[in-house]
Amino acid sequence: MRKNITISWLYLAAGGALALHLTTPAAAQDCADPALPAEFSNWASPAAQEAAPDEGHLDDAAITVGQAVEVTLRQTQLVTYPVRPAKPVGSVSHGGLLRFHVPKAGTYRIALGTPAWIDVLKGTEPLVSSAHGHGPECSGIRKIVDFDLTPGTYTLQVSASASAQVSVLLVPAA
Repeated sequence: MRKNITISWLYLAAGGALALHLTTPAAAQDCADPALPAEFSNWASPAAQEAAPDEGHLDDAAITVGQAVEVTLRQTQLVTYPVRPAKPVGSVSHGGLLRFHVPKAGTYRIALGTPAWIDVLKGTEPLVSSAHGHGPECSGIRKIVDFDLTPGTYTLQVSASASAQVSVLLVPAA
């Protein structure tokens, strides 16, 4: 009986070690220097930015095309969105507002480093995205959403983020 218990423990220990090995991504060792497309070259060096809690504070929450930012979000109940986010937000999620200016017409990509919902507004009109995707493997870019934009000023609403921090990069599509 004691021999069976010992063998059982050995199987469990070996199985646990195997499970640990299987859950560790094999590609993690290959992620030391992820290859980023040229338009995302600034992803690795973000500036700090705090999201605005409402439209009245957007001048303090401006982002620039081509500059990655690490945005500090607010608890959802502290954010007043100009337009209700398209995805329902929970009371334990985070969000905020950012302002950006587009100098010329074209397709622009918004890359995010964590799962969150985004809406782009022109005034109080939410825009429809033209494409969705994921970032390159190991890049830290979790989500990319494309919008066809004309010159002007826009509001980026970030909502439904489980994290209080999100990396954001706005770039023209290559």
